[in-house]
Amino acid sequence: MVGTLACGVVFGVVAGYSALLGGLIALSANAYFAYKAFRYFGARSTRAIVQSFWAGEMGKQILAAALFALVFVGVRPLEPVALFAGYVLVLGTSASALLLLKNNPKH
Repeated sequence: MVGTLACGVVFGVVAGYSALLGGLIALSANAYFAYKAFRYFGARSTRAIVQSFWAGEMGKQILAAALFALVFVGVRPLEPVALFAGYVLVLGTSASALLLLKNNPKH
């Protein structure tokens, strides 16, 4: 949200909503992965866990590609650099959250 606002203020409204769409693509694809990957738990369902992770990751990649295609076809005007910047910013946020958890001495 902050990246979208900053992009919108600095580069204009088109860049702002383009960055928002990129962030929503990343968020949607990752939510789908989480839904598919974490349905099973326990030692007896190891095979199902591995299959659900694989299906979640493949679905995530397909969903992200389909959403990018829909945005490129359906949204005019569009700022592609801002779209990809929003996407990468959301991916980077989740990756940096893992680093913060790893370096936190309280856990």
